[in-house]
Amino acid sequence: MTTIRILDPAEVETAVDWAAREGWNPGLADASAFLAQDKTAFRGLFRDGALAAVISATAYAGGFAFVGFYICRPDLRGQGLGFALWQDTFAGLIPTAPVFDRYREGIAQTPRGLVSTGTVGLDGVLAQQDNYARSGFVLAHRNIRYGGTAPAGASDPRVVDIAPAHLDGVAALDAACFGFARPDFLNAWLAPPFGRACAFVAEGAVKGYGVIRRCREGHKIGPLFADDAAAAAALFGTLVATAQGGPVFLDVPEPNAAARALAAGAGLAPVFETARMYRGPAPELPLGRIFGITTFELG
Repeated sequence: MTTIRILDPAEVETAVDWAAREGWNPGLADASAFLAQDKTAFRGLFRDGALAAVISATAYAGGFAFVGFYICRPDLRGQGLGFALWQDTFAGLIPTAPVFDRYREGIAQTPRGLVSTGTVGLDGVLAQQDNYARSGFVLAHRNIRYGGTAPAGASDPRVVDIAPAHLDGVAALDAACFGFARPDFLNAWLAPPFGRACAFVAEGAVKGYGVIRRCREGHKIGPLFADDAAAAAALFGTLVATAQGGPVFLDVPEPNAAARALAAGAGLAPVFETARMYRGPAPELPLGRIFGITTFELG
């Protein structure tokens, strides 16, 4: 017998462990921040009471959701369990055919409350891109994960730890670069228990911010949002010092040539790629200000 339901916090940790097993290298405290944004985001399919497949579909205000953690247990693959969970999840996210158009126009409301744009995003592995396309997802751009060891940069007095006085500016920059406000997520993400969150402040205004967090392997920087390459480089150089010479990873939107140059110039090399895809109208993101996305699981 199979059942599908929302995962409890302990089961969410299991989903994160599965992601680590797949080589996705999640952060040590990622689960709590993801659940702060949407406590109902993680869903699982159970066979005979045992977890068989997982997925997350994190909802944001403004009619947006982002899908991640789509994993079936290796010993149960090829039996359609993951796809059954996928179909059930999307039945609650976005209806199909003519009903979908009504939801896009804001005429109706879905069970998950997605109105207005009715857009769902994901960062999928390239091998699954065609499968996502068959579910209505359209490629927006590639993301490239850069990894390696990088030297810390020179100290810049404009890079400071994020304090309460910076929160409004950080939130505004984050909403501009992510496309939607996510205050509950930021409240958790900006206080990483195994990392650091910094802002680039010039003339009293936040011109960039970044977070570095400890992962199963090394550290990831994400997001890294900045008005220009100089601010991004200053933030990157400060954040890297937290890794103390260990591996560092930065997920870069491929269209941002300055971000690719920053990663390569720091000695990082491409190690993985994803396809950023959207079902529904794609948000118009300022990719030139996105030097590192937040996570492949939340966008």
